[in-house]
Amino acid sequence: MINNELIDPDSIVVVGGSDDLNKPGGKILKNIIEGNYQGTLSVVNPHHKLIQGIRSYSNINDVPSAGLAILAISARYCLQVVESLIREKGTKAFIIISAGFAESGEEGKKLEEEIAGMIEESGGCLIGPNCIGVITPSYNGIFTSPVPRLNERGCDLVSGSGATAVFIFESAIPKGVRFSSVYSVGNSAQTGVEEVLEYWDNSFDPERSSHIKLIYVESIRNPDKLLIHASSLIKKGCRIAAIKAGTSEAGSRAASSHTGALTSSDSAVEALFRKAGIVRCSGREELTTVASVFFHKPLKGRNIVIITHAGGPAVMLTDALSAGGMNIPVIRGEHYDKLMAMMNPGASASNPVDMIATATSDQLDKIIDYVDKKMPEIDGMTVIFGSNGLNDMMVIYDLLHRKIKECEKPLFPILPSVTSSQPELDYFLDKGLINFPDEVVLGRTLTKISDTPDPADGRIFLQDIDINRIRDIIKNAPAGYQKPEIIQQLLAAASIPIVKEEVVTTQSALIHAAKKTGFPLALKVVGPVHKSDVGGVTLNIKSKSYLEEEFIRMMDIKGAKGVKVQKMVKGTELFIGAKYEPTYGHVILCGLGGIFVEVLGDISSGLAPLTFREAESMIKSLKAYRIIHGTRGKQGINEKKFAEIIVRLSSLLRFATEIKEVDLNPLIGSPESITVVDARIKILK
Repeated sequence: MINNELIDPDSIVVVGGSDDLNKPGGKILKNIIEGNYQGTLSVVNPHHKLIQGIRSYSNINDVPSAGLAILAISARYCLQVVESLIREKGTKAFIIISAGFAESGEEGKKLEEEIAGMIEESGGCLIGPNCIGVITPSYNGIFTSPVPRLNERGCDLVSGSGATAVFIFESAIPKGVRFSSVYSVGNSAQTGVEEVLEYWDNSFDPERSSHIKLIYVESIRNPDKLLIHASSLIKKGCRIAAIKAGTSEAGSRAASSHTGALTSSDSAVEALFRKAGIVRCSGREELTTVASVFFHKPLKGRNIVIITHAGGPAVMLTDALSAGGMNIPVIRGEHYDKLMAMMNPGASASNPVDMIATATSDQLDKIIDYVDKKMPEIDGMTVIFGSNGLNDMMVIYDLLHRKIKECEKPLFPILPSVTSSQPELDYFLDKGLINFPDEVVLGRTLTKISDTPDPADGRIFLQDIDINRIRDIIKNAPAGYQKPEIIQQLLAAASIPIVKEEVVTTQSALIHAAKKTGFPLALKVVGPVHKSDVGGVTLNIKSKSYLEEEFIRMMDIKGAKGVKVQKMVKGTELFIGAKYEPTYGHVILCGLGGIFVEVLGDISSGLAPLTFREAESMIKSLKAYRIIHGTRGKQGINEKKFAEIIVRLSSLLRFATEIKEVDLNPLIGSPESITVVDARIKILK
């Protein structure tokens, strides 16, 4: 548990402090000294009485006080030192920089667990081992460089990797991103990413705490804790972005269904972050760009005006924004005329607003002001302005500084001249401002943030869902993949629409079912898992003779137990699946259906139970969303019905954890309705 001794210690002892700045103990001591730590600082080193001007003791028991102990010594000595500090000095906070613990093997793991248990039992806090340390407003407790200058309104960072934290600094600082605190948790023997989030949540002060949180995590040990505290922080007004690495091996699954093949711990993380409202990033550059956006006023819609004096970057930004579903609305009529009147001949006001190279700072001022105050349909602005030798960049940067503060809408400055205008850019950043050096990265980042939903409210949708009926069906169902009639009953209990069907095993039953249903028909073999792979699907059957011929052929397929007779339904093929992931619960997937679900691999994931907003976000985040929405004259599907079925399935699964896999593939979608035409459900008790 994070305590005050870790955050604001009245005394620090660096065990293993050194004069050698190439050693962790030397560098961490130097950083603490240069950070102007105000408490009592001491060192334990048996070979010197003075280290970097700080009193050094040969024996740990001679140290006058130690609220926080930072250990930069060999792993094999750490247990003895920790035990002595707890017993003799009452030390309540420890940062163990040393490596050689759980990451090195079973022996190191046992040593780590023993140290962590001892600190936990004493009521203390442990960061590490195998980390770079901690930075708080009180002290710079890391051994690496650069050490970011802290700012109360900067962002808080927690990282499971010390090296990654340093590289995040390297990416963030040139953009102007500032930090409020940094936690490198290393092996997370006691305190991990989830515990740091818990501390941020429980200690949050809307007036003094940072409202921006950044996370790098490789292993999520407690998804529920992360979800609870991340959601809580966001609901309090915070914004959170995270990288979850280490998922590439997680895709190896026993793939007895489409869902089994597609679900992984990565899709579970995607679902967890979506439910929490965390913006998921794929790398450091994206993470620090998201953080940069967070430092600006929130973008409340998708309509953006691009203001530039350079056409090429504006085109690239337009492409990046449009590809992510953002809008660059064409400016026409009165707005167009008034903007054109503000610029030189040859300029364009259609959006992007291209002022051309001869643009002046006064023109830029007027255009920004007009878009902000006179165009209510616009949600935000980007300004691309680099050095071309025709403007005093100091004047331009002063103007942008003023406009960023004055404008009601967010204004994102893209200032690519990081070399030719380095002094002016430093001047700009020193004012506490943020620069976006690359327009494409900004464009992709804005779409990613806009696509991230708010935290789910936690309520379960129960309208027309018969929980008692679901439980009765589950109780009486056998283990394994279920028969069509049980699947029909479960979906009906959740009011999920499914096409009328009948399973037959004889020709006479086949003809009877066909007369009831009417042509055209679809036939699907019952038994084999992947029907299409064995030729077990025939669509649009319009005659009795063809029907009988296909029935005979399918019954000869290996593993065939019967044939499903269905009314032929036409439309767009869709997919919804679910898989139970240990510690996470049910992960729900959606995408285009039929054979395309695995061929394209274009799926979106959510964590049950889902809200309608989460389901809608899942659908809109698909690359195939244009097909779902309708494109090039082809009608889309009923998106609300698609989202409703996703939500209904998630509610069903909330009361049926025995269901381990679900495939609704395909569903057939039209502008009027969505209907399940094939389904598989696996139950394990």
